[in-house]
Order: sequence, then C-alpha cells, then structure tokens
Amino acid sequence: MQSWGRKKKFMSMLLLLVLGASLFGGIPASAAGGVTLYSAYTTISVPPGEALNYNVEVINNTSDVVTVPLELKDLPKNWTAELNSGGWRVKEVSVKPGESSSVTLNVTVPLQIDKGTYRFELTAGTARLPFTVEITEKGIYQTELKTDQANLQGPSDSSFTYSLKLQNRTADKQNYALHAQAEPGWNVTFTSGDNQVSSVEVEPGASQSISVKVQPPEKVKEGSYSIPVSASNQATSSELKLEAVITGTYGLELTTSSGLLSTDVTAGGSKTIDLLVKNTGTADLSDISLSSNAPVDWEVSFNPKTIDKLAAGQSTSVEAKITASKKAIAGDYATDMMASSPESSSSAQFRVAVKGSMLWGWIGVLVIAGILGGIYYLIRKYGRR
Repeated sequence: MQSWGRKKKFMSMLLLLVLGASLFGGIPASAAGGVTLYSAYTTISVPPGEALNYNVEVINNTSDVVTVPLELKDLPKNWTAELNSGGWRVKEVSVKPGESSSVTLNVTVPLQIDKGTYRFELTAGTARLPFTVEITEKGIYQTELKTDQANLQGPSDSSFTYSLKLQNRTADKQNYALHAQAEPGWNVTFTSGDNQVSSVEVEPGASQSISVKVQPPEKVKEGSYSIPVSASNQATSSELKLEAVITGTYGLELTTSSGLLSTDVTAGGSKTIDLLVKNTGTADLSDISLSSNAPVDWEVSFNPKTIDKLAAGQSTSVEAKITASKKAIAGDYATDMMASSPESSSSAQFRVAVKGSMLWGWIGVLVIAGILGGIYYLIRKYGRR
C-alpha cells in the first residue's frame, strides 16, 4: 500500500509538471532549438544615411509549432531598426512544423557616422543571425550638390544642359533656394521634373535631381567660362562650379561698304568694285579665297585673291575688277562673287549693266553726220532746179 501511494504521488507531480510546461510555453521553448534564421546578404557595404532592408526567413526544423521571440542585439549607437511582417511590426513569430515565416528587418544607418565596420545580430530564441555593415566613407552631415559632368563644350549659339544631384545629408527636411552667378548676358535656368524652379524641398537623407540650362550671349567670345551654382538656406548650403567652353561660331559675309550690289560697264571695258569681306562669327577665319562666276568671255580678278587670316568681328577690303566681253550687247548681266574658307562661305550677286561701246557710238555719230551731209548736198544740188 505504501509503494502504491508513492507511485500515485510521483504520477501526480509528473502530471503537474507537464501541465505547467504547457501553460508557460515550456514545450515551444525547448522546440526553439530547432529554429534556423536565414538571410541571403549578411555582409554589405553602404554609404552613410543608407536604408537597409533584409529579408529574413525563420525556419522551423521541428515537428511542432514553434513560437519564438525576435530580438535585435548590439545595434550600433544612433542606428534605428524595426521588424515587419504582413504589414505589421512584430516582436515574435509562430511557424508551422517544417515551414518558414518571412520577416523584413529594416535598418537605417545614421548620416553622422565614421567610416568602418559595424556588427549586430538578430536572435530568435537560441538561433542567431549576425550582420556586418561596412560604411564606405565618413558621414558629412551636410548638403551635397554634385554632377558627373561639370564641363561642357560647344559653339556660342548652342545651349548647355547640366544634370545635378542635390543630396540632403542632414537630419531635417530642407528647402533650398537655387542660385547661379554667371557673367552678364548669360541666361541660367533650373528645372526639376518638368517644371522650371527657383527652389526645391528635399527630405532628410533623400536626394533631388536638378537640370541646369545655360544659354550664352549671342556675341560671346571663345574661351572657358565658369558658372557657379548653389543650393542654400539659413541652415546649410552647397556650391558647385560648372564650366562652359565656347569653341566659337563661324560666319562670313561678302558685300560692299555701301551695301550696293550693282554697277555698270561698257562692252569690252573694265570696272573695279571695292568689296568688303566680314568675319561675322566669334572665331577667327583663315585661308579665305575669292572666286567668281561670270558670263561667258567675261573676266573677274581679285586683289588680293586670298586672305590669310581674318579675326572675329573684323573686316577687310578686296578689289574686284570686272571686264566685260567685247561682244556684250547692252543689257543687265549677273555676276556671282564668292568668299570661302574651310569653316564658312558667303556669296553676293552683282547686277552689271552693259552700255554700248564708245567706238560704235562714234561710228554711229559719223554715220548720222554722213547722212546729214548727203542730204545737204542733194538739197544744194537739186534744190536750184
């Protein structure tokens, strides 16, 4: 009887232990040893202020339902993190036997941080998943205005468009005023999205793309021009120097000092015209040659026939001697004259009025005089009868 009493007492105590374990989670806790944590990328390199998103799988390797608490340990100072699943923030998960549950770990690296290697870990019961983050540069905790291409080149009649990135590395939302300090006559506009703007608002840790369009003055000379641009407010600012290299435009004009493109000449005679060759571009011209397209049997000669160099905005005189054909009859003739360089060319069409030859004029006078003389003779001879 005493032996049976002892057995009964032992069984009662065992039953109480089992019930207590069930009530206080003892069984899942022991089963938690069969949980594994997995994430594909546990060691990464990022700049300051980066937002990290880890996809973590909580894998139940047991034959029981497991409920495990999730905890982040050794998170570096000023880093922030949260665990999300199914659109909710979570602190623990329950996983069916042989299955897994997905959890997203969101970690934000602070902007003000030193370059180096940082470590922390996620635990689920006794399971551990270590993470390593390498910070590639020291956090500057300020505004950055930068571009991949600050130098553009082109002729003076083109526009220059620069793509900028404005990075707010402060902890607050910033409203930046945009300014440009270009030389007089230069037109500078800022565009964000599809709109022309004079200021932009940037969230902390975020960036904004900005386009800068620069239009040079019409008569700008060759050379390199600096265009400082800035994004600023009372708390923070950043400046960037853009550069526009003007290669110059090429322009050539052939005319006369009076602008008159007509003259007259006698058949077989010559006439000299003073031409004006102008460099209307912003770049120097060299090896300018003069040529013509005249009627058959006409001649056109130039003095000088070539111009070695003509500076931008300058002009020079050239004599063009037109010699009409001896067989030319009276009337208007067109003579084309051209000035050409390797970079540019210009032409002018002259109207040349041909007058009768003076010789034929005197012959005509003599013929008329002869006729008049003959009539006078006839009148004198036969008028007495």
